[in-house]
Amino acid sequence: MTELAPLGRRITAEAVGTAALVAVVVGSGIQAQQLSQDVGVRLLANSLATVFGLGVLIVLLGPISGAHFNPVVTLAAWWTGRTTGDGPAPREVLGRVGAQIVGAVGGAVLANAMFAKPLVSWSTHERFAGHLWLGEVVATAGLVLLVLGLVRTGRTHLAPIVVAGWIGAAYWFTSSTSFANPAVTIGRAFTDTFAGIAPSSVLAFIGAQLVGTVVGLGLLAALFGHRADADESVIAPHGEPEQRDVTRSTRH
Repeated sequence: MTELAPLGRRITAEAVGTAALVAVVVGSGIQAQQLSQDVGVRLLANSLATVFGLGVLIVLLGPISGAHFNPVVTLAAWWTGRTTGDGPAPREVLGRVGAQIVGAVGGAVLANAMFAKPLVSWSTHERFAGHLWLGEVVATAGLVLLVLGLVRTGRTHLAPIVVAGWIGAAYWFTSSTSFANPAVTIGRAFTDTFAGIAPSSVLAFIGAQLVGTVVGLGLLAALFGHRADADESVIAPHGEPEQRDVTRSTRH
C-alpha cells in the first residue's frame, strides 16, 4: 500500500505541482491568444488544457502530498481536522501555503519564458466587479464542498476526474472563469496575457475565495455533519514525518 511522503517532500511536491498548474493555465492562455482572435476559442483551449493538466498532476503528485495546490484546500483541511487532531499541523499549513504561492509565481514566470515574453510582466487585465467576486465565491465553495465531500463519502479515488471536471465546468458557468485558488490568483498577476489578472484585482479575488471557503465548509457541515465517517485527513497527511495511506488523499 502506497504511503504519502514525509513533510519536506510533501511541501516540495506542492511547490512543483502548483508551478506546473500555473504554467499550464498561463501557457495555454498565451498559446490560445496567439492562435485565435475568438475569445470563446481561447477560453475553450485554456479550460481544456487546465482540466487535463490538473487531472494528470493530481494522479502524479497525489501519492506524495495529497495534491492540494491550493491554499483554500489546505486551510479547509486544517479547519475540519483541528478539533480531532486529524488536520495538518500549523507548521505544515504554513509550509504548504508558502510553497503554493512560490510555485504559482514560478509557474507564471516559466510560462512567460517559454513564449519569449518578459519573465515578469504585470497584468493589465482588470477583474474588479461584484459579479466576478460572486463567481469566485461559487467556484471556491463548490471546490471545497467537492474535495471534502469526497473524503466524507470515501470516494477520494475519483478526485483526478471530478476535481478537474469541476474546475473545467466552472471556467464556463462562473463569471470569473473560476480561479478558485489564492496562489494561482497571485501567480496570474505576473503575466500580462489572456490568463492574467491585474495586481489591483488580486486582493478582492482572494477575499471572495476566502468567503467561498467559509460557504463551502458551511455546506459541508449542513450536508454531511460536523464529523466525518471517514478519515478527516482530507487530501493530505498531518503532523510531521508521519505518513498516511494515499487512498485518503485527493486535491485542488
